[in-house]
Amino acid sequence: MKESRLTQLVDWLKQENISACLLTSTPNVFYISGFYTDPHERLLGLLAFPDTEPAIICPNMEIEQVKKTGWAYGIIGYSDTEDPWEKIKKYVTNQNLTIEKIAIEQEHMIVSRLHKLQSTFPQAQLTSAELKMYDLRLKKDADEISILREAAKLADFGVEVGVHNIKKGRTEQELVAIIEYELKKKGISQMSFSTMALTGEKTASPHGKPGLDTIQHGDLVLFDLGVVLDGYCSDITRTVAFGDVNDQQQEIYETVLKAQLAAIGICKPGVEIGLIDKTARSIITESGFGDYFTHRIGHGLGIEVHEYPSMNETNTMLLQSGMVFTIEPGIYKPTVGGVRIEDDILVTESGIELLTSYPKDLHIIKA
Repeated sequence: MKESRLTQLVDWLKQENISACLLTSTPNVFYISGFYTDPHERLLGLLAFPDTEPAIICPNMEIEQVKKTGWAYGIIGYSDTEDPWEKIKKYVTNQNLTIEKIAIEQEHMIVSRLHKLQSTFPQAQLTSAELKMYDLRLKKDADEISILREAAKLADFGVEVGVHNIKKGRTEQELVAIIEYELKKKGISQMSFSTMALTGEKTASPHGKPGLDTIQHGDLVLFDLGVVLDGYCSDITRTVAFGDVNDQQQEIYETVLKAQLAAIGICKPGVEIGLIDKTARSIITESGFGDYFTHRIGHGLGIEVHEYPSMNETNTMLLQSGMVFTIEPGIYKPTVGGVRIEDDILVTESGIELLTSYPKDLHIIKA
């Protein structure tokens, strides 16, 4: 499958008369090659050409890991005392290539590396590789979908663990530790993002940071988490109540749930992304909470937990079979609390498949 992705990238280079493509982000290098690593401050790259075999650029310490993926092409390794750009230049020279136009990830490449690239190939015109990579990664293939399904099940499990371990006086950080410990026992070594367990008024912060705040009677408790499985992410949010809920908390919850179900209900191939956001937002606005829904309805999901496309109300893109994204409306009212409900959605030929399935009816946990 990775071979066909490389072929599509090479075909694009030929069609656009681009001399080379240099991918430098971990997600895109992984998507094309199957090699996944966090290079930290070191350069990671994949060079592709129209008529010459590609090469991966990586530290020498990663070369064996590249080979284990089955990568059958060039590898440009370098030590910590070597300049990888000099080695790239040597590789291109040895291949008798003339670089007149090179596609790069403009949103990823830092300025210092851009300067290095320009000094390495001073005559080369630069163009963007982003749109092509967005296009390639937009629709997931059968293998990707299979992994995303399993990742979503593990996200469901993570929420289940969190809800089961809610106790008066337990801290947010304790909940995070319990969730991640149980997931590690299932083989998960990496979360999609920092696991979120928030309680009380902190649930009104969409990206709140878990701390030593303790769960108290009458609190809303919000979990937002996901796992990385074989290079692919899941992402789920559920909000529950501990002990009791007041009328306003219940109204907020019921409004968010109604908005989420309505947004999911219109999803199918051919539906405009912006309409999904507008459907949920109109329900929340009509209920008087419009000012407290402060983010888009969702985001693409795959190798990255937030990837193309942005699921916002101005997006005119139409849903296509194979797309995977989140739907996650929320209401966040200071001093009262917040509710967000999020699921992972796969667009099928005739409709959708919910990848996450943890129950969404308001769950009030006995104190």
